[in-house]
Amino acid sequence: MASDGKRKKRGRKSKTQTTLDPTTSTINDEVFSVNNVEIVNSTTPTSAKKHENRCGRPKKRPKHSPEKPEKPPPLINGEIGVAPPVEGVTRVVPAMDAVVKVFCVHTEPNLSLPWQRKRQYSSSSSGFVIGGRRVLTNAHSVEHYTQVKLKKRGSDTKYLATVLAIGTECDIALLTVNDDEFWEGVSPVEFGELPSLQDAVTVVGYPIGGDTISVTSGVVSRIEILSYAHGSTELLGLQIDAAINSGNSGGPAFNDKGECVGIAFQSLKHEDAENIGYVIPTPVIKHFIQDYEKNGAYTGFPFLGIEWQKMENPDMRVAMGMKSDQKGVRIRRIDPTAPESEVLQPSDIILSFDGVDIANDGTVPFRHGERIGFSYLISQKYTGDNAMIKVLRNSKTLEFDIKLSTHRRLIPPHVKGKPPSYYIIAGFVFTTVSVPYLRSEYGKEYEFEAPVKLLDKLLHSMPQSPDEQIVVVSQVLVADINIGYEDIVNTQVVAFNGKPVKNLKSLANMVENFDDEFLKFDLEYDQVLSLSLSLSLSHTHTHTHTHTQRVFGSIVVLRTKTAKEATVDILTTHGIPSAISDDLKP
Repeated sequence: MASDGKRKKRGRKSKTQTTLDPTTSTINDEVFSVNNVEIVNSTTPTSAKKHENRCGRPKKRPKHSPEKPEKPPPLINGEIGVAPPVEGVTRVVPAMDAVVKVFCVHTEPNLSLPWQRKRQYSSSSSGFVIGGRRVLTNAHSVEHYTQVKLKKRGSDTKYLATVLAIGTECDIALLTVNDDEFWEGVSPVEFGELPSLQDAVTVVGYPIGGDTISVTSGVVSRIEILSYAHGSTELLGLQIDAAINSGNSGGPAFNDKGECVGIAFQSLKHEDAENIGYVIPTPVIKHFIQDYEKNGAYTGFPFLGIEWQKMENPDMRVAMGMKSDQKGVRIRRIDPTAPESEVLQPSDIILSFDGVDIANDGTVPFRHGERIGFSYLISQKYTGDNAMIKVLRNSKTLEFDIKLSTHRRLIPPHVKGKPPSYYIIAGFVFTTVSVPYLRSEYGKEYEFEAPVKLLDKLLHSMPQSPDEQIVVVSQVLVADINIGYEDIVNTQVVAFNGKPVKNLKSLANMVENFDDEFLKFDLEYDQVLSLSLSLSLSHTHTHTHTHTQRVFGSIVVLRTKTAKEATVDILTTHGIPSAISDDLKP
């Protein structure tokens, strides 16, 4: 008997039920490699069982022969075929030969020094083949492209690709390959319907961490209007819990039937979030493809040029003359350049769009048990389409047939691959403001670092004319002619010689054609810049080399023959050196 008075009980152990976590792999989990479909059983080693300490009677061994190992699924054209049925559902593993790797060489413009480009760099991403000898990928995968090449799975050849269209807002790009060899043995991907919540999805692509194809799986977690980071717009999107890493961009997301239900394009990186990825759904993809097929080019998604507020407060609804059975949203402001500004007015209550009633919170019925923002209805239209809008104005119901168009912002969120516009006179570098320009000047935290005046225009200002731009003095290239102006940086130009500056082209034209004694630029904060015509070219430091031209001691242009490299000429305006981008030349 033990000294502590406790008896050691002997006999059989109590039977306990084991519960498997659905998020963990099962005991007979099988891993298939991409190349040779090698099966690796993750079973517990038998050596561990020999040293297990057993008490009581040993378990009876079955008299029948042990179970034979499960045979792997059959191979069909080198691909894993139909998986074994689970609860009556047959899951088809998609044909991954249609997924390609995209190699791109980028040459971004230097927005801070707009007369030159940055050093080129390379990237890799994913894409997939669709009908019509075309390939889909993400727009940010080929942004500012110089060269794009595609490589098929299992191939060692890279094929030169041609970019047919880039949809910046929806972050989709359309490519093709002229070489017939590329299309041999490749079947295009078929598109499926918009999935439901908890539907299984499989993301296929070429992310970081290896060179071969990668497959991750998850379920649809959310379906709503999402913010597209690259396009700075809001469109329908899917949230999934499958891992989407760098390099997965442009890869397809398949459902259980092997149909493509979306394109992986971004993920949420946050310390409080894990495995949150986003997929461009098929309605957005089909809109992009049909837009290209209809117009021969990408024209964009239409938007209503309005700002609206919710009408959830009952007193607010009574004050606006709404009846108890009426719902809608109130128009705060209207873009003066939008077509709807001719018929809609501030304080109008939008009751319905194309016959679909809008709730007080701005949502419309989507599917059973789901609601979505009414901007989804607008995004289903095409540029130039008409829409019927019912509004409440002064307690009267009115209907208007409005022609939809793309929305233009005063400070554009992207440059769409175009080189920046600029104008240089007497060392003053004038350019236009865009979100990429702010990011170039102030980094990723430009929303906190940029001048308040520019941020206010970015968030709240609307253009008063279709060609209005925010023109700023980007920097001052130091010279004798501009002594005392060296500290002026990113300050808006309001007027030139008393005339308002509408855009950069109008400023360049006024400077080229002025006949006063002084060049006078009116800046914000009541600053003034004045230059005398008596200071001619001889008063400035100008030095010319065979391949390099210098103005005011700063390199303005390095002449090269690189693809897409703009050629800049040093001009003389009223005896003062100047330079102008190609798009502003008469």
